[in-house]
Parts: sequence; C-alpha cells; structure tokens
Amino acid sequence: MITIALPKGSLEEQTLQLFKEADLEVRRTDRDYNPQINDERIGKVKILRPQEIPTYVQMGYFDMGISGLDWVCESGAKVSEIAKLNYSKTGQGNVKIVVAVHRDEPISTVNEIRPDSRVTTEYPEMTREFFSHLGIPVRMFPSYGASEAKVPDLMDVVVDLTETGTTLRKNGLKIIGQIMESYTVIIANSESFQDPVKRREMEEIVTLLMGVIEARTKVLLTMNVPAAMLESLVSALPALKKPTVSRLHGIDYFSIETVVHKNLVNTLIPKLKASGAEDILEIPITKIVR
Repeated sequence: MITIALPKGSLEEQTLQLFKEADLEVRRTDRDYNPQINDERIGKVKILRPQEIPTYVQMGYFDMGISGLDWVCESGAKVSEIAKLNYSKTGQGNVKIVVAVHRDEPISTVNEIRPDSRVTTEYPEMTREFFSHLGIPVRMFPSYGASEAKVPDLMDVVVDLTETGTTLRKNGLKIIGQIMESYTVIIANSESFQDPVKRREMEEIVTLLMGVIEARTKVLLTMNVPAAMLESLVSALPALKKPTVSRLHGIDYFSIETVVHKNLVNTLIPKLKASGAEDILEIPITKIVR
C-alpha cells in the first residue's frame, strides 16, 4: 500500500475532482484531514498545505504527493517528479513567479532594482537566490498573503505568482522580470519509487489520473454513412489514430467511430452531416489510457 498527500487550499477542489473522475473518490467531511480512498493500493491519505508536501514526501512520511513545482523548488526537496497535471493555483495551465514594482517606478528590468530595496514574497528562498545571482543586495520580508497590496507603501518589490498579471496590474504594479514557470506536479519519495511494488502502485494510480486529464479534451463520435461516401468522409475525419469502421447488417452502410478533440466538435459535426454522415452521436469520455 502507498500513502498519499493531497493539497488543501487553492489546489484542493481541482485535485479532489480529478480523483473522483478517476474513480478514486476522496471521502471526507469538511473538517476531516484524514480522508480515505476506497482502493486496495492506497493506505493513508492526508490533506495538507501544498507548501509542506514536498518536504514530507522527501522525508518518507508519504510515498506520493501533489503540489506545485514552485513549492518543490522553494523547499529544495529531493523528490521524483512523476507526472505533470494541467491545472494550477489560478486555473488551467501554467503560472509564473514574477518580479513586479509599482507602475510609477522608473525601471523596466530586474537589473535596475536599487540595492537595499524591500522585497516581499511567499518564496523567500527562491527570491534570495535570484537576487544573489543578480548581485543585488535586498532586504527580504516573507509574505503570508496579499503580497501585491504592500507595494509601494510598505515594500518596493514583490515576487508573486500570477497567470495573466491582471491582479498585479489592478493593484498598480508592473512586471519587470520572471523567476520561473510553475505547474502542478505529482511527486514521489525517491526510495519509494525504487521499490518495485510501490512504484507499480503509484504508476497505476497516475495512469488513472492522467487518463482523466487526457479524456477531458476529447469526445467520441459515432455516425453512419452510405458506402458510396465512406472513403471521402473518412479521409476528412480527424482522429487520434485511424477511425473504426464496420459494416451495418443488411444495408449498404458503414458505422464509423472515432475520438476527436472537443474543441473541434461544433464545426466538425455540420461538416460531417454535409458530407453524408447520419445518426451522429457525441459521447463523453471518462478516461483515455494510451
């Protein structure tokens, strides 16, 4: 059996939804930090702050965990990254840790930041290393939220997480540099990942989770088509691989089944109908395992 640490807070809802869609539902009450997953491969489950998870996974308290790459780097934890998930603290996709100053500051790059500037951030270790490499001495002030609101009254510079920069701009700030790009990761304890039994269990769980991630962007299309139009329709049909084609019993028709990207469906279905397809069905997919 393996032990898993899941993130609370901003990553919590999306992570629990992912596990539910993977048929690994996390059963808990609102105040329960010791939930359970009804799966014989999974023993202990804990809901913890994502900042803490990389260190606990490194120390062996958990075999596997989900956190942000930013917290893996900030903690300096030596763990194995075994999968990348397509969501982050602010939504879908990657986020960036950026350097920002007040929009009235007459500087446009990080190299122009004045020595002894006051810098606030939730990432003191990465920020300290960043400015050390630049050779700019700064005063560090760890932040525990609302970092952007502290500039310029209390601080000169903020190092913060953002997806689009909208919140920073709304608070009168401008981005002048970037430290890293981050995303949500599945991490493993290095020793556990070398254990054949635990590694197999972790890889099986990851396969289910990534199957859900893959399926979220795809749908299954099925349709019937007259034999005379089969080749022209198949040649124009997008598919992950070649579509499945089978003859219908008793009539000169074929059935076609294929997986396509969800964002193509609204324009694809009218084209298929115009090309002779009939009885078109769009079917949601719960998992795709390659």
